[in-house]
Amino acid sequence: MNVYDFDKTIYVHDSTMEFLKYCIRKQPLLAVWLPKVAVVFLGYRCHLYDKTKMKESFYTTFLPRITDIDEKITAFWDEKESGIKSWYLHQQKADDVIISASPEFLIKPICERLHISYVLASRVDPYTGKYTGLNCHGEEKVRRFEQMEWYGVVDEFYSDSYSDTPLARLAVKKAVLVDGDNLSEWKKR
Repeated sequence: MNVYDFDKTIYVHDSTMEFLKYCIRKQPLLAVWLPKVAVVFLGYRCHLYDKTKMKESFYTTFLPRITDIDEKITAFWDEKESGIKSWYLHQQKADDVIISASPEFLIKPICERLHISYVLASRVDPYTGKYTGLNCHGEEKVRRFEQMEWYGVVDEFYSDSYSDTPLARLAVKKAVLVDGDNLSEWKKR
């Protein structure tokens, strides 16, 4: 099986930020909450919060205020589906696995459209913004992957970030660093 990160790997942007911008475009009053999120992000950068706490604060600020969120997710992917990179579509396989720090509620619908059955992502309630478990990032991606009943040998791994080195180490054939549409060999770290 091949394992892929999602944001900036098989999708051109950060899907969470793109979804936020999309929602603000549809509900401009959401923008009044941006300063609160900026303060929390600054607290994270100053090591006052861990990544899960920072993201949960972001989600709990915005998600409960988004009207018709399920419809917005569908409409968002109707507009943004073309952002799935063509190199991925050309090599996609039935047993591909997507593992992402983005919220599961956001990326699972596009993965279903792409007929990707195996998706691991951060478990965030789309209505409250509350996390169930940890942000699916770094070592947490490996831990979650190894707990799945469909866990198997990783032939190839693809990501845009060296923060995914724990998953890259699992690849038995190759690990690939993705930079836009450029694919290069993963440098050992």
